[in-house]
Amino acid sequence: MSKHIQKLIEEGEHQKLDFKFEITDSKKIARSLVAFTNTDGGKLLVGVKDNGAIAGVRSDEEIYMIEGAAQLYSKPEIKFGTREWIINGKTVLEITIPKNNEVLHYAPNKDDKWRVYLRVNDQNLMANKVWLKAWKRKKDKKNTFVKYTEKEKALLEYLEKNQTITLNKFAKIAHISRSHAENILINFIVLDIIAIRFTEKQTFYSLKKVD
Repeated sequence: MSKHIQKLIEEGEHQKLDFKFEITDSKKIARSLVAFTNTDGGKLLVGVKDNGAIAGVRSDEEIYMIEGAAQLYSKPEIKFGTREWIINGKTVLEITIPKNNEVLHYAPNKDDKWRVYLRVNDQNLMANKVWLKAWKRKKDKKNTFVKYTEKEKALLEYLEKNQTITLNKFAKIAHISRSHAENILINFIVLDIIAIRFTEKQTFYSLKKVD
């Protein structure tokens, strides 16, 4: 077995690595490509099971489905690298997706609505409105000014005691609307005071750790 592939498989799936037994849906794989390029970049190993066992690519059509995912089901198109490995008579495709800091890439969700996906550990999760607005604000490089009111104070004091908070919880404890709570969170994210963490079910906000 190639030492390179062996080393990657031993790492297991993580933020920058995903195993795919087979590719059967261009739209679904587009979400993986988009999540990688929107986050840290990464690699797909096609023909490898979730447990790391090499099954081999089952059809020559799989590379064309990946190309279709990158060209037709990603906005804008994603450029990726491909390398083919033959291991014990089985073919493994190594797909390398670069990180893109300049633009956000979108892929269709299950309802064919175009959404931004991010790679979080070994999952592809949809970005929410707060993250998107914060990203665009940072990209525009406009100055962000925060009026430090009782609402902002309530948020920071809560996080010092409880570590994390949800948008709904913040709106409730501060007695403000969701949109007002969103704007405060966006300001603090842009200023690198607040960090955002996605899970499958909920999004959490916490004080950003100082390195």
